[in-house]
Amino acid sequence: MRAPTPGNQKERLEELRDFEVLDTGPEESFDEITTLIKDLCDAPIALVSFVDQDRQWFKARCGYDYPETPIDQAICAHTILEDGILEIPDTHADARTADNPLCIEGEEPIRFYAGAPLVSDRGHSLGALCVLDTRPRELTARQRRSLSALAEQVMRLLELRRAIRNEEVLRSEMDHRVKNSLQTVASFIRIYTSRAKSPETKEALAAISRRVNAISQLHAELYNTNQTNRVRLDTYIDRVVELLRPQMPANVGIETRLARLETESRTASQIAMIVSEFAANAAKHAFPDGRKGAVRVMIEDREDGGFRLLCEDNGIGGAATTLPTEETEIASIGMRLMESAAEQIGAEVEMGAGEGGYRLELVTSPQPDAAPYRARALSAE
Repeated sequence: MRAPTPGNQKERLEELRDFEVLDTGPEESFDEITTLIKDLCDAPIALVSFVDQDRQWFKARCGYDYPETPIDQAICAHTILEDGILEIPDTHADARTADNPLCIEGEEPIRFYAGAPLVSDRGHSLGALCVLDTRPRELTARQRRSLSALAEQVMRLLELRRAIRNEEVLRSEMDHRVKNSLQTVASFIRIYTSRAKSPETKEALAAISRRVNAISQLHAELYNTNQTNRVRLDTYIDRVVELLRPQMPANVGIETRLARLETESRTASQIAMIVSEFAANAAKHAFPDGRKGAVRVMIEDREDGGFRLLCEDNGIGGAATTLPTEETEIASIGMRLMESAAEQIGAEVEMGAGEGGYRLELVTSPQPDAAPYRARALSAE
């Protein structure tokens, strides 16, 4: 006997398709449930079945060879009409299964069926977790409780998969919008930079541009990780440095040595600010007259859980005190930005110039939010 069509069939099928589970491959989590309920119920067959429009399809099956059956042979199509477990002790004695080919044909026809409906959070019965046997019988009370509980676990798995998928779709849309916004801001900065006359204005816009680029790379790094507020600092700073390279004079290179470590996105953002400003100041002031040189960026992990950042150049160092007043003021703004960035993450920072160039050393504590700020700026000005 073919089961009647549910009154909410249209909505039920729409949600079944929304789960995107039909015709997917085997998954260990579902297979484990069928194996467990088969053992608990001492049954030769256990299935996770979804009732489609013209078939029932098995996401997981234990003791059964076929991936699906026609809808007119689907005993689970009767289960989805029930509020709880459907148990048929003897399929030959029940009008719903007495003429079902699965129950009367073959060497070992199905003589017993018990299924718990798979009900979504929206109230739609999508299929069943069921056990079958080749002899008439009944489940114990404990077996019935186990069948209901594991059916709920099947639905929790499905709901979790759907939630993760929807979150990924939303995250992708947000990523697209953020990228577009950052690209728009970067375009405006380029336009205003091209029209600016004052060196101070151009320098200020360049600093803003570096910040926007760093934020853009941080966003990309966050999008590529499964965590929402932590990033790989080494890969992130590598991204930032690659953006800085084309902006450096031909006579100045950037070298990096970055330990593999993770940190909070807020900390990573401030470290990127420091690296960007240090490189920009070195490019502008440390290598006059086209002399060759390098900016080195090193990050190393510390045993106490913090890390150490070292930025240094091999430029003119203390001789930078001879810079004109306007350029000295611009360089001072860069230093203040670096000091401010260190303060925001509670890090200790030392900056200073010597005969071998300019050097910045920053050390974070294991808990930067609770660490006191202690900055000593050994300025060459």
